[in-house]
Amino acid sequence: MPRADCLHPHPGPSARRIWSRLALLAGLGAGALALTTLHGFAQSHALMINASPSLPHWAIWLDKDAAPTRGKIVLFAPPPSELLTAHFGERPQPFGKRVLGIPGDLVTRQGRTFAVNGKVVAIAKPRSRKNEALALGPTGTIPPNCYYVGTDHPDSFDSRYAAIGWICQNRILGVGRPIL
Repeated sequence: MPRADCLHPHPGPSARRIWSRLALLAGLGAGALALTTLHGFAQSHALMINASPSLPHWAIWLDKDAAPTRGKIVLFAPPPSELLTAHFGERPQPFGKRVLGIPGDLVTRQGRTFAVNGKVVAIAKPRSRKNEALALGPTGTIPPNCYYVGTDHPDSFDSRYAAIGWICQNRILGVGRPIL
């Protein structure tokens, strides 16, 4: 009668070794999935530090995939203008403002006071802190894919001024959630 060890000259891996390999493969798979998920998350989110006093938040969590809605904070690339360059340099950082008016809303102005759908939202200053004349922003029906943005801060540089005007979708980086 042959011995048992002769029937299987190369014994297979032990159950412990099999479970170790499966655990390693599962861990590698979970790690790859986590890295892929984090990469996707990083592509659509960012932490933005607020250096302006026009919003009271020190940082804003940016969601690049969220759609702007009334009252939400949007971060946007400001439009090019000589006034912006004079104040913020050749490549100004993104601006963060609240959406005060959405497409189809009516923006009106009486003197230097702006209203959206009849509700006063801002008063424009005649001159900047550097004593430059400030041209008034647009009025009328907000066009499709554009927004009237601003804050309560009296020195906020926003849609009440022509150098900013309507902020349209092609300038919007995403919607922000304040971090207090």
